[in-house]
Amino acid sequence: MSGSASTIKPPVVLTIAGSDNSCGAGAQADLKTITALGGYGQTAVTCLVAEVPGRVEAIQVARPGLVSQQVRLSFDAFPVKAVKTGMLFSTAIISAVVDVLSEIARGVPLVVDPVMVASSGDSLLKPGAITAYRKRLFPLATLVTPNLDELRILSGMACRDLDGMRKAGTMLVETYGCAFLLKGGHLKSRLATDLLVTQNGIEDFSAPFCQGIDAHGTGCTYSAAIATELAKGKGLSEAVGIAKRYITTAIQGSLRWGSTTALDHRVSL
Repeated sequence: MSGSASTIKPPVVLTIAGSDNSCGAGAQADLKTITALGGYGQTAVTCLVAEVPGRVEAIQVARPGLVSQQVRLSFDAFPVKAVKTGMLFSTAIISAVVDVLSEIARGVPLVVDPVMVASSGDSLLKPGAITAYRKRLFPLATLVTPNLDELRILSGMACRDLDGMRKAGTMLVETYGCAFLLKGGHLKSRLATDLLVTQNGIEDFSAPFCQGIDAHGTGCTYSAAIATELAKGKGLSEAVGIAKRYITTAIQGSLRWGSTTALDHRVSL
């Protein structure tokens, strides 16, 4: 509990993300991941989303000022050691997040999961907000974690294979100055290979590709795991390696109920 007198003080990780009522993605998935990896999760909720894997029914957006207040209060009351962003939805919310983080979170690692489209194909980002990502949020980021579709949007390249991903990642790092983790699971090859692209080069992280698993929440979980390890003081490469092993285990342990799609709790099972 936050008021406990315990001498054990887990690192505090703030997730700025949407609320997913199915709890397989969004802030709920982030909190489960942060807790499972030994952190203490905080949330700044950007949107309420009525969704289950494969279907998004409604999105209710928070006022940008309310999002800022949530972020500010977390930093006022807790020693936040890392921040991750998930669904930000609009230019106004992105701008509010950038403004408050620029003021109070300098030097705190920031992992940006550029949530654009749900696994169902539903849009989770307003038109024009990609420009706000590019111009305002990416320059603050420690790491950006696009999936393959997001990488294609951000780079303007086809990215049909790992070589294409490497070229796109190198261009993005040169453009924005932060590191990019390019997630290659959607290539659907024998291995799910992710590329950590930094100004020092490219590092591969691979695991066996799991067939027949719904991707709902995997990006949220992966980025939350990286943020938690950065909050512990791990270097970027080590944090990604730990997070890759965690998400692989979580995917392998995904839960299903009857004939429904996978509702992935994304915790160590």
